[in-house]
Amino acid sequence: MALSRPSTARKDTGPTQRGQCSKRVSILDAAANVFCREGFSGASIDEIAIEACVSRQTIYNHYREKETLFVAVIEDVMERANAMLFSTLSTFPDKPDHLQQDLADFAIRLTKNCLCNDDGKFLRRLVQSEGERYPHLFEGWRQHGPCKISTTLGALFAKLAHKGALRIDDFDLASRQFLALVNADLQMIYLFGGKPTEEELQTAAKNAVETFLRAYGPRVQESNSQPAPVLMAVS
Repeated sequence: MALSRPSTARKDTGPTQRGQCSKRVSILDAAANVFCREGFSGASIDEIAIEACVSRQTIYNHYREKETLFVAVIEDVMERANAMLFSTLSTFPDKPDHLQQDLADFAIRLTKNCLCNDDGKFLRRLVQSEGERYPHLFEGWRQHGPCKISTTLGALFAKLAHKGALRIDDFDLASRQFLALVNADLQMIYLFGGKPTEEELQTAAKNAVETFLRAYGPRVQESNSQPAPVLMAVS
């Protein structure tokens, strides 16, 4: 299934650089579509040049070789993906009130904004198709994508734990498990290129948070329970 990544406007760097910037944007957008459609090994500079409406030499002038262009595409997508990620992380619930519902709502936002959007699908498709053959090409994505979200989410869970809303010893582990639970019910949909419905997103988030809180939620103390009566032996 071909996935086309829509172009996104970049900042204008000034009149003198506008032409060069426009060419770079065209090359990056065309390369992203070709790489996603053909894979890294199957993509050709000629095909990218035709789709970008530039010459083959123009691409080499900007990026020297195909691997350099591929890395530039990943970095371009990751820049937008990271901006969306940290915008979403800023909505993480910071109060223990209504924690179950607030975490479920956050999980839905995280899925919609960072996993189901075009950039998220683009990266996931490329990693699945090219990650094993070219792991070094995705090292930057691994460090600034999955590793960064896990560390940041762990710090947010630490704040809730400090307030007594959660019981967590290993915050990095807890954050990885939370992300895995959020994705658990959606993996098959992603695998076949589908898009989860609103109902599926809500169900996945509800199941994830319920399981997470069973492991990391505070222990419920029955303060009103009466001690068991002591039976005295009658001699």
